[in-house]
Amino acid sequence: MTYAPIPGYRYDDPEQAPSPVTAGDLDGLAAATLFTEADVAALKLAGEVLADQTEQILDVWYGFVGSHPHLLAYFSTPEGAPIGDYLAAVRRRFGQWITDTCTRPYDARWLAQQEEIALRHTVAKKNVTDGAPSVPSVPLRYLIAFVVPITATMRPFLAAKGHAQEQVEAMHQAWFKVVTLQVSLWARPYAGAAW
Repeated sequence: MTYAPIPGYRYDDPEQAPSPVTAGDLDGLAAATLFTEADVAALKLAGEVLADQTEQILDVWYGFVGSHPHLLAYFSTPEGAPIGDYLAAVRRRFGQWITDTCTRPYDARWLAQQEEIALRHTVAKKNVTDGAPSVPSVPLRYLIAFVVPITATMRPFLAAKGHAQEQVEAMHQAWFKVVTLQVSLWARPYAGAAW
């Protein structure tokens, strides 16, 4: 699969720092979320199903964020003015995240990307990539809570290509598991030694 260059997107950057999370840690999280090779296969199918629906998915997610001022605040100036360029830049990377979630191997490079995403929500790196004059961090509670809308809204898109109900359910469950797994990884910088 070819990945188009996206400003601020570092998945394939050889200079990206490795994650402090080990393969063993990842195996433990996979077991805790019931994430198996069957889910990996279901996500590959989901990647095919979702490939031409990314913009519509992002429209739903951005509509959700935009309809909640307390969430839109994390893409806004400290005074509350939404930053259009910042929203657009993050949107492109968010779209690529959908593809990566379904198609990339869950290896050291994937873990490094999860760490980068995590840090970009914290005071360590939020706003740095885009030079955005926004608030300094996103509270962990919203990363965790976002598992619900990011998962619940995905089912109609997974069902859009006429797959059997069992396949749609398998894709949806795999998506739920891998999103939960990723959010668990994104919590690491927030939790420190408690992680």
